[in-house]
Amino acid sequence: MLEREPAEPLTYAASGVNYDLLDPFKRLAQEAARATAGNLAHFGFGEVAASRGESAYLVETPEAYLAHVEEGLGTKNLVADAMYRLTGRTFYDAIGQDTVAMIVNDLITVGAMPVSVAMHLAVGSSDWFADTQRAADLVRGFRHACELSRCAWGGGETPTLRQIVHPETAVLAGSALGIIRPKERLVLPRLAPGDVILFLAASGIHANGLTLAQSIAARLPDGYLTPLADGRPYGEALLDPTPIYVPVVDDLLSAGIVPHYLANITGHGWRKLMRATAPFVYVIDQIPEPPPVFPFMQAHGPISDAEAYGNLNMGAGFALYLAPEDVERARAIAAEHGIGTLVAGSVEKRGDDKRVIIRPKGLEFAGETLGVR
Repeated sequence: MLEREPAEPLTYAASGVNYDLLDPFKRLAQEAARATAGNLAHFGFGEVAASRGESAYLVETPEAYLAHVEEGLGTKNLVADAMYRLTGRTFYDAIGQDTVAMIVNDLITVGAMPVSVAMHLAVGSSDWFADTQRAADLVRGFRHACELSRCAWGGGETPTLRQIVHPETAVLAGSALGIIRPKERLVLPRLAPGDVILFLAASGIHANGLTLAQSIAARLPDGYLTPLADGRPYGEALLDPTPIYVPVVDDLLSAGIVPHYLANITGHGWRKLMRATAPFVYVIDQIPEPPPVFPFMQAHGPISDAEAYGNLNMGAGFALYLAPEDVERARAIAAEHGIGTLVAGSVEKRGDDKRVIIRPKGLEFAGETLGVR
């Protein structure tokens, strides 16, 4: 019997997503965008310069801060399309929630609450809308997510982009307007040594890393129908909807607890823990038990711990940086909304050193590995 050659370790860059190429463009765009800030004076407004490079952009008005976010779903709907063909279930209700979650979970990182969300649904052919069940599921999931986010669905755009978008699929994205009122609810970096890092639990892969996940499916004889250790098909587990963390942050701020920083753990994985500009060391002493989809991906990629924690959420969907005395109240508020928490670590000051240290895995990510600003 011939032995199977071990698969080459899989990386995010090899699957087609290379942040070393993406991030320089983001920084170039930020520099150009910064030069336009003076135009806000026409309205009697001004930008919050410190929000440049954060997950949401802030504009200061006399009575409140306005926040704006534009985000895309990525390629997760390709997994839904594949599972639809295999099972007859569209999964587009989950896709609708994922799209909203990608937007509003970024918006709340500055303390802004979503006022309205808009959907952008680009297709390669108008025939995409002929599948009324899929369309209805998408609408139902998007509306449900807006209800969870305590905001209005304000509208959207549905362009048909022939020869740009593949005729059998769609590009899902959207934007949101948010508000911070009163102004004391503003969350911008004010980290201090001794701050506690509290993780909010992830439901699964969320909407980041799906290009990598699809590459793994292509290596499996049964593809998306390959069972995980818990018996669920791989493709179904990938499509678990992303939690909406808005109510947790909203209720935390309403209780008078203003976090010292907030981070949505999406692209760049746990490297996002050091997104704040100032040099701190983020020491993780406890890690969550990853949802079953992650050990499956690591085994079948194979994917190293460094690659996994450097690009995926690995069970930590959102991070709150809190004064120690606020931790238990924050945990109680999250529990009220069915969101699990983990006291994961703390913030340390070591001169100009900036890094993430994940002690249980023996991993370290230096500051220069996160070039999103």
